[in-house]
Amino acid sequence: MAIDKPVLALVGATGAVGTTMINILDSRESVPWSEIRLIASARSAGKVLRVRGEDITVLELKPEVFDGVDIAMFDVPDEVSAEWAPIAASRGAIAVDNSGAFRMDPDVPLVVPEVNPEKVTDRPKGIISNPNCTTLSMMAAMGALHREFDLQALVVASYQAASGAGQPGVDQLYAEIAAVAGKDLGVTGGDVAAALTAAGVPVGSDAGSPFPAPLALNVVPWAGSVKEDGWSSEELKVRNEARKILGIPELKVSATCVRVPVVTTHALSVHATFGREVTVDAARKVLAAQPSIVLRDDPEKGEWPTPSEAVGGDPTWVGRIRQALDFPNTLELFVCGDNLRKGAALNTYEVAETVAAAG
Repeated sequence: MAIDKPVLALVGATGAVGTTMINILDSRESVPWSEIRLIASARSAGKVLRVRGEDITVLELKPEVFDGVDIAMFDVPDEVSAEWAPIAASRGAIAVDNSGAFRMDPDVPLVVPEVNPEKVTDRPKGIISNPNCTTLSMMAAMGALHREFDLQALVVASYQAASGAGQPGVDQLYAEIAAVAGKDLGVTGGDVAAALTAAGVPVGSDAGSPFPAPLALNVVPWAGSVKEDGWSSEELKVRNEARKILGIPELKVSATCVRVPVVTTHALSVHATFGREVTVDAARKVLAAQPSIVLRDDPEKGEWPTPSEAVGGDPTWVGRIRQALDFPNTLELFVCGDNLRKGAALNTYEVAETVAAAG
Protein backbone atom coordinates (compact mmCIF):
# COMPACT_ATOMS: atom_id res chain seq x y z
CA MET A 1 0.00 0.00 0.00
CA ALA A 2 1.34 3.41 -0.94
CA ILE A 3 2.28 5.86 1.79
CA ASP A 4 -0.54 8.44 1.97
CA LYS A 5 0.72 11.96 1.24
CA PRO A 6 4.34 11.24 2.28
CA VAL A 7 6.76 13.84 3.57
CA LEU A 8 10.14 13.85 1.83
CA ALA A 9 13.40 15.16 3.30
CA LEU A 10 16.59 15.87 1.36
CA VAL A 11 19.72 15.77 3.52
CA GLY A 12 22.65 17.50 1.83
CA ALA A 13 20.38 19.81 -0.11
CA THR A 14 23.07 22.41 -0.84
CA GLY A 15 25.71 19.99 -2.16
CA ALA A 16 26.42 19.06 -5.79
CA VAL A 17 24.21 15.97 -5.78
CA GLY A 18 21.59 17.73 -3.67
CA THR A 19 21.41 20.52 -6.23
CA THR A 20 20.95 17.94 -8.97
CA MET A 21 18.23 16.33 -6.87
CA ILE A 22 16.36 19.63 -6.67
CA ASN A 23 16.63 19.95 -10.45
CA ILE A 24 15.11 16.48 -10.77
CA LEU A 25 12.27 17.40 -8.41
CA ASP A 26 11.61 20.55 -10.44
CA SER A 27 11.58 18.62 -13.72
CA ARG A 28 8.91 16.12 -12.61
CA GLU A 29 5.42 16.78 -13.96
CA SER A 30 4.01 15.67 -10.64
CA VAL A 31 5.37 14.38 -7.34
CA PRO A 32 3.69 12.40 -4.56
CA TRP A 33 5.03 14.52 -1.70
CA SER A 34 2.83 16.58 0.58
CA GLU A 35 5.92 18.37 1.92
CA ILE A 36 9.58 18.62 0.96
CA ARG A 37 12.11 19.45 3.69
CA LEU A 38 15.62 20.61 2.87
CA ILE A 39 18.32 19.74 5.41
CA ALA A 40 22.03 20.56 5.52
CA SER A 41 24.86 21.39 7.92
CA ALA A 42 24.74 24.32 10.31
CA ARG A 43 26.84 26.27 7.83
CA SER A 44 24.10 26.10 5.17
CA ALA A 45 21.08 26.25 7.47
CA GLY A 46 18.88 29.27 6.87
CA LYS A 47 19.49 29.45 3.13
CA VAL A 48 16.36 29.68 1.04
CA LEU A 49 16.12 27.44 -2.03
CA ARG A 50 13.32 27.34 -4.55
CA VAL A 51 11.81 23.89 -5.15
CA ARG A 52 8.85 23.33 -7.45
CA GLY A 53 7.95 27.00 -7.30
CA GLU A 54 8.12 27.27 -3.53
CA ASP A 55 10.78 28.97 -1.39
CA ILE A 56 11.99 26.50 1.25
CA THR A 57 14.33 27.36 4.10
CA VAL A 58 17.15 24.88 4.69
CA LEU A 59 17.02 23.32 8.14
CA GLU A 60 20.02 22.37 10.26
CA LEU A 61 20.72 18.64 10.52
CA LYS A 62 19.35 17.66 13.94
CA PRO A 63 17.40 14.60 15.11
CA GLU A 64 14.11 16.47 15.42
CA VAL A 65 14.04 17.54 11.76
CA PHE A 66 13.13 13.95 10.87
CA ASP A 67 9.97 13.96 13.00
CA GLY A 68 7.03 13.45 10.67
CA VAL A 69 9.29 12.56 7.71
CA ASP A 70 8.34 9.41 5.78
CA ILE A 71 11.35 9.18 3.45
CA ALA A 72 14.73 10.88 3.89
CA MET A 73 17.19 10.98 1.00
CA PHE A 74 20.84 11.33 2.04
CA ASP A 75 23.32 12.95 -0.35
CA VAL A 76 26.20 13.43 2.07
CA PRO A 77 29.64 11.89 2.78
CA ASP A 78 29.89 8.35 4.13
CA GLU A 79 30.66 9.39 7.69
CA VAL A 80 27.64 11.71 7.83
CA SER A 81 25.31 9.03 6.49
CA ALA A 82 26.76 6.43 8.86
CA GLU A 83 25.80 8.65 11.80
CA TRP A 84 22.56 10.21 10.64
CA ALA A 85 20.73 7.64 8.50
CA PRO A 86 20.14 5.41 11.58
CA ILE A 87 18.95 8.48 13.49
CA ALA A 88 16.46 9.26 10.73
CA ALA A 89 15.27 5.64 10.78
CA SER A 90 14.90 5.76 14.57
CA ARG A 91 12.58 8.78 14.18
CA GLY A 92 10.35 6.84 11.79
CA ALA A 93 11.76 7.81 8.39
CA ILE A 94 12.92 5.40 5.71
CA ALA A 95 16.47 6.49 4.82
CA VAL A 96 17.54 6.25 1.18
CA ASP A 97 21.29 6.71 1.25
CA ASN A 98 23.51 7.69 -1.67
CA SER A 99 26.81 7.16 0.18
CA GLY A 100 28.89 4.02 0.46
CA ALA A 101 28.23 3.63 4.19
CA PHE A 102 25.69 0.79 3.96
CA ARG A 103 26.02 -0.71 0.48
CA MET A 104 27.41 -4.06 1.54
CA ASP A 105 25.49 -4.33 4.81
CA PRO A 106 23.49 -7.58 4.49
CA ASP A 107 20.55 -5.94 6.25
CA VAL A 108 20.42 -3.00 3.84
CA PRO A 109 19.08 -3.55 0.31
CA LEU A 110 21.07 -2.11 -2.60
CA VAL A 111 18.42 -1.01 -5.06
CA VAL A 112 18.15 -0.05 -8.71
CA PRO A 113 14.43 0.29 -9.48
CA GLU A 114 14.80 -1.09 -13.04
CA VAL A 115 16.48 -4.21 -11.66
CA ASN A 116 15.30 -5.11 -8.15
CA PRO A 117 12.45 -2.80 -7.05
CA GLU A 118 10.98 -5.52 -4.83
CA LYS A 119 13.92 -5.09 -2.44
CA VAL A 120 12.67 -1.71 -1.17
CA THR A 121 10.34 -3.47 1.26
CA ASP A 122 13.13 -5.66 2.69
CA ARG A 123 14.74 -3.08 4.97
CA PRO A 124 15.17 -4.35 8.55
CA LYS A 125 17.27 -1.31 9.49
CA GLY A 126 14.95 1.17 7.82
CA ILE A 127 17.73 2.05 5.36
CA ILE A 128 18.01 1.50 1.60
CA SER A 129 21.31 2.06 -0.19
CA ASN A 130 22.10 3.54 -3.60
CA PRO A 131 24.93 1.91 -5.63
CA ASN A 132 28.23 3.44 -6.63
CA CYS A 133 27.89 5.55 -9.78
CA THR A 134 30.23 3.33 -11.81
CA THR A 135 28.29 0.15 -11.08
CA LEU A 136 25.01 1.94 -11.58
CA SER A 137 25.94 3.13 -15.06
CA MET A 138 25.62 -0.40 -16.43
CA MET A 139 22.91 -1.87 -14.18
CA ALA A 140 19.85 -1.03 -16.27
CA ALA A 141 21.42 -2.80 -19.25
CA MET A 142 22.86 -5.73 -17.32
CA GLY A 143 19.64 -6.27 -15.38
CA ALA A 144 17.57 -6.44 -18.56
CA LEU A 145 20.01 -8.79 -20.29
CA HIS A 146 20.34 -10.98 -17.19
CA ARG A 147 16.58 -11.52 -16.98
CA GLU A 148 16.56 -12.76 -20.55
CA PHE A 149 19.88 -14.56 -20.98
CA ASP A 150 21.21 -15.48 -17.46
CA LEU A 151 24.37 -13.44 -16.84
CA GLN A 152 27.38 -15.54 -15.78
CA ALA A 153 30.43 -13.25 -15.95
CA LEU A 154 31.42 -9.61 -16.44
CA VAL A 155 34.74 -8.09 -17.47
CA VAL A 156 34.50 -4.32 -17.30
CA ALA A 157 36.76 -1.39 -18.11
CA SER A 158 35.43 1.94 -16.86
CA TYR A 159 36.21 5.39 -18.23
CA GLN A 160 35.30 7.61 -15.29
CA ALA A 161 34.69 11.34 -15.38
CA ALA A 162 36.50 13.84 -13.18
CA SER A 163 33.26 14.68 -11.36
CA GLY A 164 33.35 11.21 -9.86
CA ALA A 165 35.95 12.71 -7.52
CA GLY A 166 33.52 15.48 -6.56
CA GLN A 167 33.86 19.19 -7.19
CA PRO A 168 37.61 19.10 -6.45
CA GLY A 169 37.99 16.69 -9.38
CA VAL A 170 36.13 19.03 -11.73
CA ASP A 171 38.14 22.05 -10.54
CA GLN A 172 41.39 20.14 -10.99
CA LEU A 173 40.54 19.12 -14.56
CA TYR A 174 39.58 22.66 -15.56
CA ALA A 175 42.77 24.02 -14.00
CA GLU A 176 44.85 21.46 -15.87
CA ILE A 177 43.11 22.20 -19.17
CA ALA A 178 43.77 25.92 -18.73
CA ALA A 179 47.43 25.23 -17.94
CA VAL A 180 48.08 23.11 -21.03
CA ALA A 181 45.82 24.89 -23.55
CA GLY A 182 47.69 26.09 -26.62
CA LYS A 183 50.93 24.39 -25.65
CA ASP A 184 52.79 21.79 -27.71
CA LEU A 185 52.67 19.02 -25.14
CA GLY A 186 52.42 15.27 -24.93
CA VAL A 187 55.35 14.58 -27.23
CA THR A 188 57.98 13.78 -24.65
CA GLY A 189 57.43 12.21 -21.26
CA GLY A 190 56.84 14.50 -18.34
CA ASP A 191 56.15 17.73 -20.18
CA VAL A 192 52.45 17.84 -19.19
CA ALA A 193 53.37 17.51 -15.52
CA ALA A 194 56.04 20.17 -15.95
CA ALA A 195 53.55 22.55 -17.55
CA LEU A 196 51.12 22.05 -14.70
CA THR A 197 53.81 22.62 -12.09
CA ALA A 198 54.95 25.78 -13.86
CA ALA A 199 51.36 27.05 -13.79
CA GLY A 200 51.01 26.32 -10.08
CA VAL A 201 48.59 23.44 -10.60
CA PRO A 202 49.18 20.52 -8.20
CA VAL A 203 50.38 17.28 -9.77
CA GLY A 204 49.72 14.00 -7.97
CA SER A 205 47.98 13.09 -4.75
CA ASP A 206 50.93 14.12 -2.58
CA ALA A 207 50.65 17.67 -3.93
CA GLY A 208 46.92 17.87 -3.21
CA SER A 209 45.44 16.83 -6.54
CA PRO A 210 42.39 14.53 -6.45
CA PHE A 211 44.20 12.41 -9.05
CA PRO A 212 47.52 10.55 -8.73
CA ALA A 213 48.74 11.82 -12.13
CA PRO A 214 47.85 14.58 -14.62
CA LEU A 215 44.42 14.06 -16.18
CA ALA A 216 44.55 16.61 -19.00
CA LEU A 217 45.91 15.04 -22.23
CA ASN A 218 46.11 11.80 -20.28
CA VAL A 219 44.20 8.87 -18.79
CA VAL A 220 44.89 7.54 -15.30
CA PRO A 221 44.39 3.78 -14.71
CA TRP A 222 43.28 4.29 -11.14
CA ALA A 223 40.18 5.39 -9.22
CA GLY A 224 39.59 4.92 -5.52
CA SER A 225 41.84 3.82 -2.69
CA VAL A 226 44.42 1.04 -2.56
CA LYS A 227 43.19 -2.42 -1.60
CA GLU A 228 44.89 -5.82 -1.38
CA ASP A 229 46.74 -7.37 -4.32
CA GLY A 230 46.79 -4.21 -6.41
CA TRP A 231 43.03 -3.69 -6.65
CA SER A 232 41.38 -0.33 -6.14
CA SER A 233 38.32 0.22 -3.98
CA GLU A 234 36.37 1.33 -7.06
CA GLU A 235 37.11 -1.93 -8.85
CA LEU A 236 35.99 -4.01 -5.90
CA LYS A 237 32.79 -1.96 -5.63
CA VAL A 238 31.90 -2.87 -9.20
CA ARG A 239 32.35 -6.56 -8.39
CA ASN A 240 30.60 -6.65 -5.02
CA GLU A 241 27.75 -4.31 -5.86
CA ALA A 242 26.95 -5.97 -9.20
CA ARG A 243 26.61 -9.30 -7.39
CA LYS A 244 24.30 -7.85 -4.76
CA ILE A 245 22.05 -5.85 -7.09
CA LEU A 246 21.61 -8.65 -9.62
CA GLY A 247 21.18 -11.28 -6.92
CA ILE A 248 24.04 -13.43 -8.25
CA PRO A 249 26.42 -14.01 -5.31
CA GLU A 250 28.86 -16.08 -7.39
CA LEU A 251 28.89 -13.81 -10.45
CA LYS A 252 32.39 -13.67 -11.94
CA VAL A 253 33.46 -10.04 -12.21
CA SER A 254 36.72 -8.32 -13.05
CA ALA A 255 37.01 -4.55 -13.41
CA THR A 256 39.68 -2.03 -14.34
CA CYS A 257 38.76 1.54 -13.45
CA VAL A 258 40.29 4.38 -15.44
CA ARG A 259 39.93 8.13 -14.91
CA VAL A 260 39.57 10.11 -18.15
CA PRO A 261 39.54 13.88 -18.93
CA VAL A 262 35.75 14.13 -19.13
CA VAL A 263 33.88 16.41 -16.72
CA THR A 264 30.67 14.39 -16.27
CA THR A 265 29.39 10.96 -17.43
CA HIS A 266 31.02 7.62 -16.81
CA ALA A 267 31.44 5.15 -19.66
CA LEU A 268 32.08 1.41 -19.48
CA SER A 269 33.27 -1.20 -21.94
CA VAL A 270 31.49 -4.40 -20.93
CA HIS A 271 32.32 -8.03 -21.81
CA ALA A 272 29.30 -10.04 -20.64
CA THR A 273 28.97 -13.83 -20.77
CA PHE A 274 25.56 -15.50 -20.46
CA GLY A 275 24.29 -18.97 -19.58
CA ARG A 276 21.80 -19.01 -22.44
CA GLU A 277 22.30 -18.42 -26.14
CA VAL A 278 22.33 -14.76 -27.01
CA THR A 279 22.51 -12.91 -30.31
CA VAL A 280 23.16 -9.26 -31.06
CA ASP A 281 19.68 -8.83 -32.53
CA ALA A 282 18.04 -10.42 -29.50
CA ALA A 283 20.04 -8.22 -27.14
CA ARG A 284 19.12 -5.12 -29.09
CA LYS A 285 15.44 -5.97 -28.85
CA VAL A 286 15.68 -6.45 -25.09
CA LEU A 287 17.57 -3.20 -24.56
CA ALA A 288 15.37 -1.17 -26.93
CA ALA A 289 12.33 -2.21 -24.91
CA GLN A 290 13.70 -0.65 -21.71
CA PRO A 291 12.24 2.83 -21.06
CA SER A 292 15.38 4.03 -19.28
CA ILE A 293 17.79 2.96 -22.05
CA VAL A 294 18.68 4.78 -25.27
CA LEU A 295 20.02 2.35 -27.87
CA ARG A 296 22.52 4.08 -30.15
CA ASP A 297 24.20 1.39 -32.18
CA ASP A 298 24.98 1.94 -35.86
CA PRO A 299 28.77 2.13 -36.35
CA GLU A 300 28.43 2.41 -40.15
CA LYS A 301 26.70 5.75 -39.58
CA GLY A 302 29.07 6.72 -36.77
CA GLU A 303 26.40 6.24 -34.14
CA TRP A 304 27.45 5.03 -30.69
CA PRO A 305 27.18 6.32 -27.12
CA THR A 306 29.51 9.07 -25.95
CA PRO A 307 29.65 10.97 -22.65
CA SER A 308 28.91 14.29 -24.37
CA GLU A 309 25.54 12.94 -25.53
CA ALA A 310 24.60 11.29 -22.24
CA VAL A 311 25.53 14.17 -19.93
CA GLY A 312 22.62 16.02 -18.36
CA GLY A 313 20.13 13.29 -19.17
CA ASP A 314 18.45 10.50 -17.28
CA PRO A 315 18.78 7.48 -19.60
CA THR A 316 21.57 4.96 -19.90
CA TRP A 317 23.01 4.97 -23.43
CA VAL A 318 24.09 1.64 -24.92
CA GLY A 319 25.81 0.75 -28.20
CA ARG A 320 28.75 -1.01 -29.90
CA ILE A 321 26.94 -4.32 -29.31
CA ARG A 322 28.94 -7.19 -30.79
CA GLN A 323 29.12 -10.95 -30.46
CA ALA A 324 32.55 -11.77 -29.00
CA LEU A 325 34.60 -13.54 -31.65
CA ASP A 326 36.32 -16.04 -29.37
CA PHE A 327 33.87 -16.41 -26.47
CA PRO A 328 30.51 -18.21 -26.87
CA ASN A 329 27.33 -16.57 -25.54
CA THR A 330 29.28 -13.38 -24.92
CA LEU A 331 28.50 -9.81 -25.91
CA GLU A 332 30.70 -6.73 -26.04
CA LEU A 333 28.96 -3.41 -25.48
CA PHE A 334 29.64 0.20 -24.54
CA VAL A 335 27.58 2.03 -21.92
CA CYS A 336 27.36 5.69 -20.88
CA GLY A 337 25.48 7.24 -17.96
CA ASP A 338 25.58 10.64 -16.29
CA ASN A 339 27.27 9.88 -12.97
CA LEU A 340 25.67 12.84 -11.17
CA ARG A 341 22.11 12.16 -12.35
CA LYS A 342 21.41 8.46 -12.88
CA GLY A 343 24.61 7.56 -11.07
CA ALA A 344 23.57 9.38 -7.91
CA ALA A 345 20.63 11.78 -7.58
CA LEU A 346 18.14 10.23 -10.00
CA ASN A 347 18.44 6.66 -8.76
CA THR A 348 18.14 7.85 -5.15
CA TYR A 349 15.01 9.77 -6.05
CA GLU A 350 13.55 6.88 -8.04
CA VAL A 351 14.12 4.63 -5.03
CA ALA A 352 12.25 7.15 -2.86
CA GLU A 353 9.32 7.16 -5.29
CA THR A 354 9.35 3.36 -5.37
CA VAL A 355 9.23 3.27 -1.56
CA ALA A 356 6.34 5.76 -1.53
CA ALA A 357 4.40 3.61 -3.99
CA ALA A 358 5.15 0.34 -2.22
CA GLY A 359 4.49 1.56 1.31
